[in-house]
Amino acid sequence: MKRVFVGPLLRLVYRPWVRGAGNVPTDGPAIFASNHLAVIDSFFLPLVIDRELVFIGKQEYFTGSGLKGRLTAGFMKGVGTIPVDRGGGKASEAALHTGLRRLGEGKLFGIYPEGTRSPDGRLYRGKTGIARLALESGAPVVPVAMVGTDVAQPVGRRIPKVMRIGIVIGEPLDFSRYQGMENDRFILRSVTDEIMYAIMSLSGQEYVDVYAATQKARIASGHPAAAGDTAAGPAVAPGGRPAPDVQVPVPPQDEGGSSVG
Repeated sequence: MKRVFVGPLLRLVYRPWVRGAGNVPTDGPAIFASNHLAVIDSFFLPLVIDRELVFIGKQEYFTGSGLKGRLTAGFMKGVGTIPVDRGGGKASEAALHTGLRRLGEGKLFGIYPEGTRSPDGRLYRGKTGIARLALESGAPVVPVAMVGTDVAQPVGRRIPKVMRIGIVIGEPLDFSRYQGMENDRFILRSVTDEIMYAIMSLSGQEYVDVYAATQKARIASGHPAAAGDTAAGPAVAPGGRPAPDVQVPVPPQDEGGSSVG
């Protein structure tokens, strides 16, 4: 349904470009771990791959009243979003169980390791739920970088600006060497940092070794900078490693529609 109605419209208007499409597994389960810059990330990534990829979304997106609520619910269903009740502090467990169920069926599941949208376009510390999901399911993790979605849809903007959206898909990461170690918090952190490093290498984003939710709280309180914020210090990467020498990807030179490579 989403490819018949929503997909062609988004493709026509925003002309998304993608690199690394060949890194998408042709069969079997896989976890797509992406940076998170805007709400529309969940719309464009599934659009550019041949297999069905779904993300989870807040239950509230599906239960709104009136015309606006029905339109929102219809659009979320159209792009394949799975509703999850995130109330009562159960968000992480709900995401884990939803992901394990889908991966157990040999399908693709998308997740944002940062846990929430970046407040300023930088890449933030990953939550270890992504590592638990990978180790418990045994599925490979495909790192992904969304490019330009925060420019098209900055915080507070409902309708995205018309511009090209980019997606860079990295090579799958295999964590089978850690099988049975999903309860070791040091292993979980190591796996998570490895995933975030791969995302950083693809996206060219500056890394901040604090959680995005923590940074949002700081911004709201009027104190965005604090210990652990790397903006004023040497560039670092997840796990305390030196930052890779990479740049933010740019669109291909051709201007004729979507580009896949």
